[in-house]
Amino acid sequence: MATIQANGAEAPRSVIKFTHHDRRAFIGGSDARIIMGDDQDRLVRLWREKRGELAPEDFSRNLIVQLGVTTENLNRNWYQGCTGQTVTDVQKRVRHPVHTWMAATLDGIVEQTGAVFEAKFMLPWAFSEEAAAGKHMAQLQHNMWVIAARSAVLSVITGGGKWIEITVHADPLYQHLLLTAEKKFWRCVQSGEQPALFGSEAPRPRLAAVKVVDMTASTLWAEYAASYLHTRVAHGDHERAKSELKKLVPEDAKEAFGYGVRAKRAKSGAISFDPLEMESVDASGQ
Repeated sequence: MATIQANGAEAPRSVIKFTHHDRRAFIGGSDARIIMGDDQDRLVRLWREKRGELAPEDFSRNLIVQLGVTTENLNRNWYQGCTGQTVTDVQKRVRHPVHTWMAATLDGIVEQTGAVFEAKFMLPWAFSEEAAAGKHMAQLQHNMWVIAARSAVLSVITGGGKWIEITVHADPLYQHLLLTAEKKFWRCVQSGEQPALFGSEAPRPRLAAVKVVDMTASTLWAEYAASYLHTRVAHGDHERAKSELKKLVPEDAKEAFGYGVRAKRAKSGAISFDPLEMESVDASGQ
């Protein structure tokens, strides 16, 4: 397999499987999200867990987490049925061959493309694809880096009964920041020095524009669409009128006016227009 490094070059990479699933011995994808996050208390707790000072959090009574676990098989089957793709290597555990403190437990790998497959359950209110990708970006980029994948698929089932597929590509800049932050955190685990937030804003996720969206439910869309249609012809007439007026301004004129319109020539030669109130003309002065 090959990976795209931060400088854009490719380097060969193999995948090392691991069998002893001791979360204290490595940084995983879910840890990456905390390391790249903005919650100092969660970061310190993770550090203490890795050092063996605290037991891992118990999520057995966390309903959202358990909904994600319960719907994972459904999510994978739904993705396969909708896309015709095959997900293999379900719950495969791998370590990075060089940075052996980096590891990943994968929801799967898309057989046809080699993409990382990640199944998530998310609540429907205030849901957006950009927000979903941003929330899970650290985990996706971490897992892609571990197995040298060029892309990842985020398969989301929402509590509103919708399924969304989001494709995220490997981002060398993001992965460079991620690797730097994880190295810094792991040194703190080994030395005992308490970690601080990395303090670098990750690049915004770039999503492929592949959807066709019906906006008829949006009242704002309806309002501005009506305004656009109503003013479209007038806007075209307006632009054509400006073009013709510019041609009529004498080349040696700094300013020209008449019939409520004034044209001004800038030092650069550009001509701009603004409305000029018509002055009443005294018939006796003509």
